[in-house]
Amino acid sequence: MLPQIITYLLMLINYQEQMIRTLLTLLIGKSMFDKPIEAPVNKPYRKLQVDDLPIIEVPEKLDFKQLLTEHLAANGKPLKPVQRRSNSTPVPASMKCPKCGAPSEYLYANNGGKGQFQCKVCSCLFNQKSRYLKEAILKCPHCAKTLEKIKERKDFNVFKCKNNDCSYYQKKLSRMSQKEKKRFKEDPQAFKMRYIYRQFHIDYQPLAKHSPKKPKVDLSRLYVSPHTLGLILTYHVNYGLSARKTAALMKDIHGVSISHQSILNYENSVALTLKPYVDHYPYELSDQFCGDETYIRVNGRWHYLFFFFDAVKKVILSYPVSPNRDTATAIRAIDEVLLKLKEIPENLTFVVDGNPIYLLAQHFFSQHEIPFDVIQVIGLTNEDEVSKEYRPLKQIIERLNRTFKGNYRSTHGFGSEQGSVSFVTLFVAYFNFLRPHSALEGKVPVLIPELEQLPNMPARWTKLIDLAQQWLIDQTA
Repeated sequence: MLPQIITYLLMLINYQEQMIRTLLTLLIGKSMFDKPIEAPVNKPYRKLQVDDLPIIEVPEKLDFKQLLTEHLAANGKPLKPVQRRSNSTPVPASMKCPKCGAPSEYLYANNGGKGQFQCKVCSCLFNQKSRYLKEAILKCPHCAKTLEKIKERKDFNVFKCKNNDCSYYQKKLSRMSQKEKKRFKEDPQAFKMRYIYRQFHIDYQPLAKHSPKKPKVDLSRLYVSPHTLGLILTYHVNYGLSARKTAALMKDIHGVSISHQSILNYENSVALTLKPYVDHYPYELSDQFCGDETYIRVNGRWHYLFFFFDAVKKVILSYPVSPNRDTATAIRAIDEVLLKLKEIPENLTFVVDGNPIYLLAQHFFSQHEIPFDVIQVIGLTNEDEVSKEYRPLKQIIERLNRTFKGNYRSTHGFGSEQGSVSFVTLFVAYFNFLRPHSALEGKVPVLIPELEQLPNMPARWTKLIDLAQQWLIDQTA
């Protein structure tokens, strides 16, 4: 009797489950057991207008010792320190002239203790907010008036021109309709009327030549042979198979029993070995560079992969992964390209999309005296002459994104940022050194003689790892 009751209850539970599925399908239009389709959210760029670079004026710096010597030669007697009266305003002993560096003995308290001082050596007037205390003076390129710092952000300071007679401000004002002018009086923050400049102070350090992270698996102590490792990388990277499918293939075809987690550990170890070699290889580059971002899934969230690419040589030069599509990552991506240039050409140009972060990155490098042009190809149609001329370069980087997505799609995302960086690093190594390219007549972008003479892809992967290890040994010797 008891087995019959259990059988009846199981049938009832199954019936109820079917009823729930049917009701949910009718209510929400799809089954609760269907796998959700995950697509990246197409977030529009932040509406941000980037103005031209400001006029940067570097204050003149003098040497008080040289000025004292010149005074002695011209007048036949030395310049004496300031003779102070007993009731005169004292000058702090630690104070120096910001223009020539003269000590406090040569400084006057110029306005009766109200904060202004004058140097007897160079005649410089200054106070605690003196223009000579600044490394550089930023001026509006439209009216040449000094910019005023209005905001301090995490990575940059915001400067604004507050001159009401500035041609930039007057032109914006003249183009406003009566309705806009009325709204401008009520809500001036709703309009961008004045010249604005963002001065970046990101403490960015270029990548080191060797990875500071140690891999989970020491390649010198692998339980599998080098040929087996080459096979795993060929299936997983070249053909874009997931770690689980690669493990199944190794078992079913080659009779090698290996877990998918071991494959991911091998991937991480090889990537950490190859990354310094890939990043610092002496590439022969052209002068046509393009960049773009694409989506990848990390820890269940969408991240951004920044690719910068030599459009002629077909070499990937930069590939940082970031949770944010921000200026700091754009700066890092461009910096990785600059590190690979033997010398920065005068007409260096980057072709990118309409994202304003690349213009802000251009401003950052301009502050460090590294000038280059940024050409933005905006939209999907050629609405201006610039987009029409440079559209082919933008299409090249889009094809690179599609090629990467073809290899990445089988992973269904990554469980960690380290895993995403490892996979992208291996893809870049494969693309630059191992993958034949139709635009190069079937040749790989970077020809290495030691790889050309090998008979198959697993052997080339093994040799590439060997070259990277030897390079690391030479760098640390």
